[in-house]
Amino acid sequence: MQAILEQQGETRKQMQVANPVYTFTRQVAQLVMFVGDIGILLAQAMGFVFRGRWEARETMIQMAIIGAQAVPMVVITSGFTGAVLALYSAKLMLQFGVGSLAGGAVALAMARELGPVVTGVVVAARSASAIAAEIGSMKVTEQVDALRALAVPPVQYLVVPRLIACLTMLPALGTLAFVTGIFGGYAVAVPIGVSPTSYLLGVRELVDTYDVFAGLLKTVVFGAIIALVGCRAGLRTEGGAAGVGQATTNSVVVAVLLIYMANFFLAYLLFGGR
Repeated sequence: MQAILEQQGETRKQMQVANPVYTFTRQVAQLVMFVGDIGILLAQAMGFVFRGRWEARETMIQMAIIGAQAVPMVVITSGFTGAVLALYSAKLMLQFGVGSLAGGAVALAMARELGPVVTGVVVAARSASAIAAEIGSMKVTEQVDALRALAVPPVQYLVVPRLIACLTMLPALGTLAFVTGIFGGYAVAVPIGVSPTSYLLGVRELVDTYDVFAGLLKTVVFGAIIALVGCRAGLRTEGGAAGVGQATTNSVVVAVLLIYMANFFLAYLLFGGR
């Protein structure tokens, strides 16, 4: 009898999955739940921040892990991004006699788009997965429940330090990416035939303070996405080691997708009229 009931239940689940209406409704419900979880997590975390209830030592540790340890990856990726951009743009501009604009083109692209996006994707791939894995492991081993038993809010102890670390370190890494990208482009554009002086003058002529700070504002949003997505994935982890692995993978995929989506809307709002 039990086997018959289990078979009927499995058949019912297969029929529900095959039903497109059921699948669409379930996906919408999951999206609404995800947005709600992120909103609640952000509200709770900012409440602790504004009340000054956050762990300074844990925050410094997370700043070192998320920020300082990511410097080599950001330098390498942004440097080669600027180099590739200069490889194409400098040759094309030299053909049309406007090689002096190569430096400005590289710097403008790095300030507005490539610097913030490359930084966000690199940190998301590195830190969102680490955050989800660490908190997910604590969740499946009941350490999160132990915090609640000790009257320590998990959001205060786990989420707030990582959120503050991402919000503060992403702009610093974005600045580093911007500078490294410019010098990466310089290293390629000058041997191609662009004058070193004209390259640097192009940077000064085409890039203003607004471009730099608007790009850094993007990194703040990306940092919030990385921290919240990673923490949410970790806190909702179930199913032991397999669940931790799935949460880690999902956090990276979702964080990168949200970074690209947010980048479009931020670019439209910040640079749409420029």
